[in-house]
Amino acid sequence: MKHSKQIITGITITSSGQANVAPELAEPLFDLALMLEEPTGLPVDVEHVLAAIVLAANQGELNSDAVLTTRDPTLVKILERHVNTIFADYDGRVGRDD
Repeated sequence: MKHSKQIITGITITSSGQANVAPELAEPLFDLALMLEEPTGLPVDVEHVLAAIVLAANQGELNSDAVLTTRDPTLVKILERHVNTIFADYDGRVGRDD
């Protein structure tokens, strides 16, 4: 049995690194990706947003009870910084298939 860790409400990661996202978060993740394209100037997709959420949580910027919303400017700024890092450090590659 794989153990999972809640990153934020509706997003967990298994011990093998597989992210599980609740279906109701699909739209907010997509909306955040669109919102982050303008300030970053980067082709942001849902996987980049998910990776940014995991990075922010691992750095203690988001707690496991955080709720994903497009209406939180602080959350958007946090994710913007991590999306920039993903592109700067990993050339935008976030999955094993990249």
